[in-house]
Amino acid sequence: METEKPADLGDKKSYAGIPEAEFVDDVDAYMARAENAGTVESVLKKLDSQHAKYKFMEFNLLSKKKRLHTQVPELKRSLSMISKLEQEKKEFETLFFLSEQVFAKAKVPATDTVFLWLGANVMLEYSLDDARKLLAQNVAAATKNLAHVEYDLDFLRDQFTTTEVNMARVFNWDVKRRQAAKAETKEKK
Repeated sequence: METEKPADLGDKKSYAGIPEAEFVDDVDAYMARAENAGTVESVLKKLDSQHAKYKFMEFNLLSKKKRLHTQVPELKRSLSMISKLEQEKKEFETLFFLSEQVFAKAKVPATDTVFLWLGANVMLEYSLDDARKLLAQNVAAATKNLAHVEYDLDFLRDQFTTTEVNMARVFNWDVKRRQAAKAETKEKK
C-alpha cells in the first residue's frame, strides 16, 4: 500500500533526502550517454552500487522505525503517569515497570515535580505541568517522525524496484546485443 505524499514535503520526494532512481525507458539512449561509456559492466556496477546504497538507507530507516515504535509507547506511559500524579493529592501505591514482566511496588508521595530522563546521562526536574507539555510535544514529534520514516520506507521500496528493473533491462539489452552480434558473425561466415 503506497503512502500518500504529505503536503509538508514540498518539492522533495522524501523526508530523508533519498535520491530518486531514474527509470531507464530507452536502454539504447541510456547506454549511449557519456557517463555510461557504453560498457554494460560499468553500468551494472553503478546500478548495483545504487541498489546497495538503498539497502543501507533501508537498514537505517528500519532501525529508526524500530526505535520510534518503542519510544512512542514509553512517552505515552510517562504522560499517563504525569496525569496520575496531577490527579492524586495524597500518597498512593503503584507498580513501577522495571523490565519485561518485572514490576516493583512503591509508595508515591504527593508531589508537584517530577524528574524526566532526557537521555545522554541527563535528568532534569520539571513541574507536573511543564513535564506534561514536554512529553506531549515529544509524543507528537515522535509520531510525526514515525509517519515520515514509514513514508520514506515506501518511497525507498519504489526506488529498489526501479533500480532492479533498470538492472534487468540493461542486462537483457546486453544479452540481445550479444546474440545479434553472434548471429551477424555466423551470417558472414
